[in-house]
This record gives sequence, structure tokens and C-alpha cells, in this order.
Amino acid sequence: MIDTLHVLADAGQQALLAAPDPSKGAGNPPGWDKLTTVLHWVFQVVTVLCVAGVLIVGGRMAVTYRRGDGGEHMGGLAAVMFACVLVGSASALVTALT
Repeated sequence: MIDTLHVLADAGQQALLAAPDPSKGAGNPPGWDKLTTVLHWVFQVVTVLCVAGVLIVGGRMAVTYRRGDGGEHMGGLAAVMFACVLVGSASALVTALT
């Protein structure tokens, strides 16, 4: 019984040693450059949308402040700022992973 376990352990060890090392691969998989190009474009579009969102909410706040209703758009501003934080952290995460 113990000899059988030793044989199985040795066979498992040899199988793991024969497996290719992914850290010594040939680089990026095929199509990786196209994917990063698309992600770069998406990041730029989303960044522009975040800036536009801040400007739109700021404009609405200025108009409503002029009317006397100043604090109703704070929820919208918080949502836009949260979206900006998500975009910033996603790009940092992707940069760290690549």
C-alpha cells in the first residue's frame, strides 16, 4: 500500500515537473495588441464621459442655485464622482496586471 502511494506521488511529481512554465511563455497571446487598443479607446471614451458628467452636474447645480434650489444635485455629483473613482481604479488595476 505504501509503495503504491510512493509510486503515485512520484508520478504526480514528474507530471508537474513536465508541465510548461507559464511565466516563461512566448509573451502575449495572439490578438493581445488589438484587445489593449480597444481597452485604451474605451478608457478614453469613459474618461471623457466622466468629465462631461461632472460638468453637466456642475451646470445643473449652478442653474438651480440661481433659482434658490442649491442642494438637490449632490446625489448626482456623488454618483458621477463614484464613477470617476471606478474608472481610475480600474485603469490602475489593469496596468498592475499587465
